[in-house]
Amino acid sequence: MPYVNNTMIIRRQLVRKVVRLFNEGKLIEGIDRIPLEMSPREIPAQRRCCIYKERAVVRYKLMPILGLGIEEEPDELTPLSEFARMAIERKEPSKKVLTVVDEACTSCVKVSYIVTNICRGCVASPCIMNCPKNAIRFNDSGTAQIKSDKCVNCGLCKEACPYHAIVYVPVPCEEVCPVNAISKNEQGIEYIDESKCIYCGRCQNACPFGSIYEISNLVDVLKSIQQKEETIALVAPALFGQYDVHPAKVMSAIKKIGFSRVVEVARGAEITTRNEAEELVHRLSEGAPFMTTSCCPSYVELTRKHIEGIKPFVSDTGSPMHYIAEMVKKQNPEAKTVFIGPCVAKRKEGIDNEFVDFVLSFSELDTILEAMDIKPSDCEEIVLDKIDSEARGFALSGGVIAAIKAQNLQIDIKSLSVDGLNKKTINLLKAFSKGKAPAQFIEVMACEGGCIAGPVSHLNAQKGKRNFEKGLEMITEKN
Repeated sequence: MPYVNNTMIIRRQLVRKVVRLFNEGKLIEGIDRIPLEMSPREIPAQRRCCIYKERAVVRYKLMPILGLGIEEEPDELTPLSEFARMAIERKEPSKKVLTVVDEACTSCVKVSYIVTNICRGCVASPCIMNCPKNAIRFNDSGTAQIKSDKCVNCGLCKEACPYHAIVYVPVPCEEVCPVNAISKNEQGIEYIDESKCIYCGRCQNACPFGSIYEISNLVDVLKSIQQKEETIALVAPALFGQYDVHPAKVMSAIKKIGFSRVVEVARGAEITTRNEAEELVHRLSEGAPFMTTSCCPSYVELTRKHIEGIKPFVSDTGSPMHYIAEMVKKQNPEAKTVFIGPCVAKRKEGIDNEFVDFVLSFSELDTILEAMDIKPSDCEEIVLDKIDSEARGFALSGGVIAAIKAQNLQIDIKSLSVDGLNKKTINLLKAFSKGKAPAQFIEVMACEGGCIAGPVSHLNAQKGKRNFEKGLEMITEKN
């Protein structure tokens, strides 16, 4: 989860408005007014050229909240009310995970090095002398200037400048993507390459214009609840880090939204732990040098798309979400299952999993509670299931290792935690794909700190961890 910024606030405002309109039965008739409410005529444009541009951006940001990709717009004259109708009438949610709001994605220049006004036009001219492409020359004012058509962005000029007058100007979303899955198309708009994307969510949080959106299941979930279908919430263990109240109150608040039941995914984590421990012992006895975890969907996508060599070493055990959704579906075949968590990649896993119908983020959950005036602190405590604390600990980095070691494996296991996927740790995993690793059991989490630091949480990781540990203590004391 990023630092709080204005794009996050706007996103929450839009979600809140959609929820309220839906619950009032006025989504179709009222949604066209949202852009006008966000950018009224009497208030000057805040960040863009005019209020009409700002309204257009809001319009397109509402599409993914309704569960539609920007590319699904048939005509620019199609009103939001028609998209709202499509959202309400559709039978199945979108199979896409992310979309780029092109109207908002207009202000980032191509990745480049730029000479600032700090340049003194020095005689030494180390920037010119060290440029391998002869891309720098002094202009008429006596300061250095980089010719973009020749520059290859090697950065040698920046390193050589004694005044630190040359700065690197990145494209934020491209800069944070660990697998180079996002880049500008011919129109200068960012494009996400699905064949490379691991759905880590970093690009979404990095964009200063809020141009990258998840394609939401929000309307689908609200519709299921409104139609009195049995709708069961499956909440990830990291939920307990989202609120500074007893976890039993949080579960009660979720049920008040209208869910038939609220089930902890930690119950599925117990199954994952048992199966993975057995699989680890079996693999090692068969001569395997090591095994990695399989519960982080972003890591699984990484192995499928970028490190095929490590796939034989990845556990075949299902994720906690898979097992709990399977359990619920077997008990209630007609029920709608809604996974609620901090992870963008879980949307992709949910799409591919036959037992998961919808996925909501913690951020969406919190905004729904806000829109419906439900405060977890005011809710009564419901009775929580007795679940292994190690299973709930899956939310923290190192939690899967702790859970496996608590299974009394009867053999000594050296473990390693890969805490966060970035270019450095991805190269490390590529090295492991050759069949050698410094440990027999390797836990891989895409987010530093674990799931409590997921990209669609609504609290930062540090506060989330404090709340999570406090919540576990509360549950232990209660039991």
